[in-house]
Amino acid sequence: MYPTKLMQSDGSTITIRYHEPRRIIKLPLDLATLTEAERRRRLEARKPKKKVVIEEDIDDGFDLTNYEHLWKKK
Repeated sequence: MYPTKLMQSDGSTITIRYHEPRRIIKLPLDLATLTEAERRRRLEARKPKKKVVIEEDIDDGFDLTNYEHLWKKK
């Protein structure tokens, strides 16, 4: 048996003996004890995040003649 911290849903911790070597075990939160606003916020956090689509629209306005003075010998 291994000493393990058990974290309750209110944030308090207890040291227990557990059959596997673990550092911490977190108990699930009881949604019935939350307010309606907290419940909605937690349920929204559980939903999968929308993937951001990155569009590669590169506008190349580079003009080489603007930099010719840098490599021309005088």
